Amino acid sequence: MTEHVATTPGVYPLPDWAKEDLSDLKGHQKHDLIDGDEGEAVTDVYEQAREEVIDRQQSAGLDRVVEGQLRWDDMLAHPLAVHDSVETRGIVRYYDNNNFYRDPVVTDDLTFDGDIAGELDAASEFVDADELQAVVPGPYSLADLATDEYYGDDDEFLDAIADFLAGEVEAFPEVETLFVLEPSLVENSPDDGEDERASEAVDAVTSAAPADTDVVVHTYWGALDEKVHAHLLDADFDALSYDFVSNHEDNLYNINEYGTKDSIAAGVVDGQNTLVEDAEAISDRADWLQENTPASDFETIYLTPNTELFYLPYSTFEEKLAALGEATDLAEVKA
Repeated sequence: MTEHVATTPGVYPLPDWAKEDLSDLKGHQKHDLIDGDEGEAVTDVYEQAREEVIDRQQSAGLDRVVEGQLRWDDMLAHPLAVHDSVETRGIVRYYDNNNFYRDPVVTDDLTFDGDIAGELDAASEFVDADELQAVVPGPYSLADLATDEYYGDDDEFLDAIADFLAGEVEAFPEVETLFVLEPSLVENSPDDGEDERASEAVDAVTSAAPADTDVVVHTYWGALDEKVHAHLLDADFDALSYDFVSNHEDNLYNINEYGTKDSIAAGVVDGQNTLVEDAEAISDRADWLQENTPASDFETIYLTPNTELFYLPYSTFEEKLAALGEATDLAEVKA
């Protein structure tokens, strides 16, 4: 029987009270953003907020709980933005939406950092290992968002990003699931030849996770190019994520035409729209997926928002978590 798992790709909005406190403590200018050396007062706010969003996920009945990535001022670019070998410079548009991040310019060798592992260690005080989920940017997306002034070659830079992320993953505490976020595979699709190298970079990161950790590669904001999809399936991971909010037809075509992994992550909750989906409707989308992929007998279906959730007002974020948790219970009952 297919297992249904309620989870999210993380990168949450801050609670309203935390936004106000942090505004007073650190401001909004470029030099006020997180660089890995924040003081005790700022750290205390993030720790309290982390505990709150963990409690919200558990109360909503989510099967996997993320740390929340509340410190990530630069969305997916955060692991580079806090690295000693990286300078953050001008403000750059985050894909084609109205969010921005500091351009992370790599100026030296990307050695081990451990920032994400530290966040997970803090989260593990409140979450059992069998429900804790880690979140990292994918190597192709992180290389796409960053600027290289050290390696001097696109392939070498991608390999360096992949090796850096693999080292970070190896330092994680025990986690049940790892989500690797790869929107650039859709938004800035790799060309012929580059698609195979992108898959190899993803493999380097996903293979660094322990064998008993379920690894999901999360793509969103559309559907993968057919060749990119085919090459990506060669990498070693457990489930590929499909954005059924942005483009259900092409994603369904890729699954039925080329197959997919034994498990699947289905982006069926809109991570950018304030309209809160009904739990029954979310559950029906899981049924629709199984009915329309007759050749697939999925071991696990991860029901998830299609994108990160930091776009949402905090109250809407809470409502979406509750609907998602309830929907997964309904899907299990139907099954």
